[in-house]
Amino acid sequence: MSFTNPTRRAFLQGGVAAFGVGSLMGSTALAAIDPNSHTGRIFHATHYGPFEAVVRDGKLVGLSPMMELDQRPTEMLSFGVLDRTYDKTRINYPMVRKSYLEGWETGDTKSELRGKEEYVRVDWDTALKLTAKAIVDTVAEHGNQAIFSSSYGGWSHAGLMRPNVLQGRLFNLIGGCTNTQGDWSAGASQISLPHVIGDMEVYSAQTAWEVIRDNTEVFVLVGCDPIKNNRVEYTVADHGMYQPWEQIRDNGCKFISINPQKTASDEFFGSEWVKIVPNTDVALFNAMAFHVLEKGLEDRAYMEKYTVGSDKWIAYVNGDTDGTPKTPEWAEKITGIPADKIRELAELLATSKTEIAGAWSLQRAHHGELTHWAIVNFAALTGKIGKPGEGVGFSWHYGNGGMPQSGKATPAGLSQGKNLVKGICPASRITEMLENPGMEFTYNGNKGVYPDVKMIYNSGNNFMSHQQDTNRLIRALQKVETIVSQDVWWTAATRWADIVLPAASTLERDDISVGGTYSNDRIYAMKKVIEPVGESRDDFEIFGALADLLGVASAYYEWDQFPEYMDILKFAYGRTSAAQDTPFEEFWEKGYAWQKAPQEARQWVRHGDFYTDPEATPLHTRSGKIEMFCDTIAEMGIEDMPGMPVWLEPHEYLGNAKEGQLHVVSPHPWFRLHSQMGNSERLRDLYMVQGREPVRINRQDAEARGIADGDLVELYNDRGTVIAGAVVSDDIMPGVVSIYEGGWPQLDSKGRCNSGLVNFLTSTQRSSGLSQATTANTCLISLRKCEDPEGPNMAYDKPPILEDVEIGAVDDEKLGLDRIYDLVASLYASMEPGEKIFYERCTVCHGPRDPGGFTQMQWKGILPSMFPRAGLDEAEMALVSDFLMKNASDAVN
Repeated sequence: MSFTNPTRRAFLQGGVAAFGVGSLMGSTALAAIDPNSHTGRIFHATHYGPFEAVVRDGKLVGLSPMMELDQRPTEMLSFGVLDRTYDKTRINYPMVRKSYLEGWETGDTKSELRGKEEYVRVDWDTALKLTAKAIVDTVAEHGNQAIFSSSYGGWSHAGLMRPNVLQGRLFNLIGGCTNTQGDWSAGASQISLPHVIGDMEVYSAQTAWEVIRDNTEVFVLVGCDPIKNNRVEYTVADHGMYQPWEQIRDNGCKFISINPQKTASDEFFGSEWVKIVPNTDVALFNAMAFHVLEKGLEDRAYMEKYTVGSDKWIAYVNGDTDGTPKTPEWAEKITGIPADKIRELAELLATSKTEIAGAWSLQRAHHGELTHWAIVNFAALTGKIGKPGEGVGFSWHYGNGGMPQSGKATPAGLSQGKNLVKGICPASRITEMLENPGMEFTYNGNKGVYPDVKMIYNSGNNFMSHQQDTNRLIRALQKVETIVSQDVWWTAATRWADIVLPAASTLERDDISVGGTYSNDRIYAMKKVIEPVGESRDDFEIFGALADLLGVASAYYEWDQFPEYMDILKFAYGRTSAAQDTPFEEFWEKGYAWQKAPQEARQWVRHGDFYTDPEATPLHTRSGKIEMFCDTIAEMGIEDMPGMPVWLEPHEYLGNAKEGQLHVVSPHPWFRLHSQMGNSERLRDLYMVQGREPVRINRQDAEARGIADGDLVELYNDRGTVIAGAVVSDDIMPGVVSIYEGGWPQLDSKGRCNSGLVNFLTSTQRSSGLSQATTANTCLISLRKCEDPEGPNMAYDKPPILEDVEIGAVDDEKLGLDRIYDLVASLYASMEPGEKIFYERCTVCHGPRDPGGFTQMQWKGILPSMFPRAGLDEAEMALVSDFLMKNASDAVN
């Protein structure tokens, strides 16, 4: 690896090649059905679906959904994509916070003024040099671990050239930085379930929908809302499961919804709604298990053959170990579900062909790891898992779970390389990390130590809107010396930054993606539709410019292999199965290429191979079986994480609430992807109440507080206060309110969020010491009518900006960027072949980039899904497997 510093001229010449507009870039898909269509149409694809962009005089004027590719386009596509492209929240120019700009040489940057003072418009040269200086200063003075990347997950857009990937590519060329591990979505279960059932489950394909249609008698939705949540995808949405869901429903399947509120899916399926106190599902499933055992409805032969540890859990359920039988009457007091109803549910589920769908929301709670585990144990007790149309699934609401899998290779992006910083921060523990440098923590049975973070680099991620207890985070950020945020819009994460770099949207550069998170049955071109708005630049170019300043441009661009930017996309496409039948030029012209699922995929059953032959196809657990009691977890000795799913009282829920307190839940929005699309005015007009986030309140709770439908209300606790708009409803149980996560914040003079971002209320309490995951749905609040709102919600306006400030040129000699060369040169050693393939081509959603982040069994559990997506041959698979087994957390060295 070379760290030679190319000349500025060489960089610019390479830049022309890398960003030159080739003949393919301007081509159009011309897939519109109307033969008389205006020809200014360009194919593109997003989280919200594929479409043809209609462009006139260089401006996007409309979108045409692709009916042959997406039969159920949503308003997020038809309204949102166009609205946000030219919205006033676009970051049109590089910006630097006023005090940071004034004090970058002295270090007197007044971090306490973040989020309060004006930004100054600067040129790209100034913004990039200040960013590069902050990077080098941090590495030189504190080490690479003092740089923290909050850019996790890759949800910024559907393409390969995601900013978090490109950021990793740059930083790993200079030694790396501290990254997050795990995620907010399913951070608890992705760690616990591999020990229990040998797979993450939360990011795994579900039984093929035709098997469900033809076999399932009862489908149980536990907090699960697939009709809402499948409106978006991690890759490109095609809404392929909506028609199959109709067939499942119309074929006579009974749907039951266990949820504190009625959902869109309940309306769609005609579900029987069973109201439950939030965070009490473990008590429910244990009580149903008690009744099953009392009635002799358990499947002892199944447990003997397919599970271990059932005796210990059954002893707990029966009360043999703690003197408290987990009877329906016991659970009624905890869950709010009548004991007779619990008995009825237990018998119905045990005696029917039952599929249980558990939402990710269940494990975003205190002791959240135990909830999915309790569902697994109940399904194993009744002999369901692995049978056609029966069992458990924890991803029915995501990625079109249920669609047949193609099993085909998807586009392979640029390598991020190897991060030499071994330390991590569990994704939901950012605030704790900032407050407690040097503190020891546990994660997945391993010990870690929080770094002393001096710089945060945030690209394409709005961590300020999804980290809990936002006020506490804002205070913790004051100790950070520099925050850089690279984004398209003025999100929360940019409003609390020092340096803001304007990124181009996906419409403003070329990329490539895949359709169907699990089906992987089509490859999409994401063609450049318009020129970058304002002075924005695409992420590849921004990180390339920083690479040049840091002396690693040649390694970043790999000009020998990719002399033009389009060569990267050609290479990525060439790794797909579609490339075997459809040449790149044909694919790019049309906009998409199919790689359809084989016929046998339509009959695939989750855990079916294990059920058919557990000896030949064991699970990737220590025992090879379902672990109803897990010795691996028990042996970790984690105080708040026992070895089986027992009922543990959450630190705050309705069972220990003070008088008048309510439990707030914060599900995924209908009209947004987390915070994305919040800046579409036409979408906000469809759901906001007096310009604020809507909060669903039971009629009884509203009347007791003098609140009418459409009133502004305050939700508050000792962590913060938010203002929201009341939606009074009988479709949410008393004692519970519901407000969508992902709002954009705006603080008024009293410190209240005038926009309704729920995370000003949520707690940083960890789920447990096993996963350190978020507990966003474990949250008590008080509620009152808002009598003194301070004007309209300004969250969707730009922050104050000074545009006419005269800025002197940055003196290059004061930057000291050359210091990076000696610091980096000594860090790198040659990698073994399997290591190189792993870092270049293997990725798994939110999984660790360090092989030591998982045990050998956990790696074995995800390799079957990781390898096909990476397009590895058998020899390459063997090399990577060997590398991971030798370097897993439990490897014997």
